[in-house]
Amino acid sequence: MMSMLGGLQRYFRVILLLLLALTLLLLARFLHSDLELDTPLFGGQAEGPPVTNIMFLKTHKTAGSTVLNILYRFAETHNLSVALPAGSRVHLGYPWLFLARYVEGVGSQQRFNIMCNHLRFNLPQVQKVMPNDTFYFSILRNPVFQLESSFIYYKTYAPAFGGAPSLDAFLASPRTFYNDSRHLRNVYAKNNMWFDFGFDPNAQCEEGYVRARIAEVERRFQLVLIAEHLDESLVLLRRRLRWALDDVVAFRLNSRSARSVARLSPETRERARSWCALDWRLYEHFNRTLWAQLRAELGPRRLRGEVERLRARRRELATLCLQDGGALKNRTQIRDPRLRPYQSGKADILGYNLRPGLDNQTLGVCQRLVMPELQYMARLYALQFPEKPRKNIPFLGA
Repeated sequence: MMSMLGGLQRYFRVILLLLLALTLLLLARFLHSDLELDTPLFGGQAEGPPVTNIMFLKTHKTAGSTVLNILYRFAETHNLSVALPAGSRVHLGYPWLFLARYVEGVGSQQRFNIMCNHLRFNLPQVQKVMPNDTFYFSILRNPVFQLESSFIYYKTYAPAFGGAPSLDAFLASPRTFYNDSRHLRNVYAKNNMWFDFGFDPNAQCEEGYVRARIAEVERRFQLVLIAEHLDESLVLLRRRLRWALDDVVAFRLNSRSARSVARLSPETRERARSWCALDWRLYEHFNRTLWAQLRAELGPRRLRGEVERLRARRRELATLCLQDGGALKNRTQIRDPRLRPYQSGKADILGYNLRPGLDNQTLGVCQRLVMPELQYMARLYALQFPEKPRKNIPFLGA
């Protein structure tokens, strides 16, 4: 009897030791995963200096203003040169194909570090401005919602939109309003993202042509972000650029109030996909590509952890910088005129108020996080070209 009890005790001790070993193994794996999430340069990739030569093709109405703010802040923080519009321009020749002469100082400075203002992509001319090792990336948005945003924003500029009482009416009979002969004024009305990449927005959506153009984009652009998955996109961008977390944290900029966003019926959405078929093919392809890259390079669990770190840091900065819990404000509610965004068409573009009483260093950081793109472009221009007349921003009364 005693020997039987002794045997049972030894058996249970072995079981307990095995359970303890298994628990320690699982804990070690969990801690290792957490440590990987805290590695600044994302464990599993070759370490190296941060990427500083960058070309961002800023497409229209795709959250590009938020990404541009990230790049402007990085350039200012690291004293990098930016390819800014020459003279009084606020963009790089858009909607004409980009030419190197649209950049301020292109003759006196052989190459720039960062290019991110609106332009229509023209690779040979871009290569005259940017170094050979430049990292190229862009951003796309679901063409249905990109077109809806463009209709509101460019309502008074694009003839095709100006004559249509609503987007529903426009898409019900687009050829009634859209005229190819007024091409450059109407670039916002059909396949605008396709146009921004330098392609013909009125081309037929033939399989061979579409595949060839998409392959062309893939050869040049190392990454294409997706606006509907911006946080996941920024996680991957940070990984590719080897940047710190704060470098890619950003607040939403150039967004509209809910009252200036049109609700689209399922029929209108389908018509938008058909009218902007080239944009739709581009978006579908690179949406799939983004998620394939995220799965291959991070995996679901690690991606969730990185996205949460990004969002948590954004919440911290919002608490530090923004008044009223970071609530977006319309133009009349923004106290500092220097932080009021440009208003266009029928859109009600929102911005932020900063918390009062911030010390000078914190105030500078917070101002840069919420500074609208035209004001930030003028700021960098003054810093980079102090000998030249300052950019005039008419709606600020400058």
